[in-house]
Amino acid sequence: MPRRFHDEDQLLPPANMLRRVLAIIYDGLISIAVLMVTSWAYTLVAASVIGFERYEAKMEAGTLEADPLLSSVLFVVLFLFFGYFWTRSGQTLGMQVWRIRIQNISGWSVSWVQALKRFMVGALTLFAGMLCLYNWGSWSLIIVAPAVTAVFWPINGESVTDRLSRSQVVRVPTPPKKAG
Repeated sequence: MPRRFHDEDQLLPPANMLRRVLAIIYDGLISIAVLMVTSWAYTLVAASVIGFERYEAKMEAGTLEADPLLSSVLFVVLFLFFGYFWTRSGQTLGMQVWRIRIQNISGWSVSWVQALKRFMVGALTLFAGMLCLYNWGSWSLIIVAPAVTAVFWPINGESVTDRLSRSQVVRVPTPPKKAG
């Protein structure tokens, strides 16, 4: 169910690049923990399905190194993690710390489709950057960094991700201090 964050006539300033990057780093650390727990649960389920001894033998033989099902599960879990926060409160934990929020232009929470668009653009950009870095070494950062920056860097307050998902990342005002 969509949620209104503020009045339609109230305009919040766009979040600057520094706040966006700091929130991404913060959320990246949380994502690592989520992926580790998911991988652990997946391993337990897979080992119980095929047998622990057989799973251990496959692991020691190195045949489990590229598991497309695990990769798919991790991708879906990560999307559900971000999508849940983006569609409910507009803020992941890192975004709450840095007081930024994803919302529609009119101040409503984003839909799951908008969250999917944001997630896919971010994932494709990250994948392309990692692929270039892996294949061509650290010098590829000279080529990749501007492309990655172009996707996330806000021009007139909007990044490519914002435009493609028809949403915006805004700075949340500081709550008023309580008297007393």
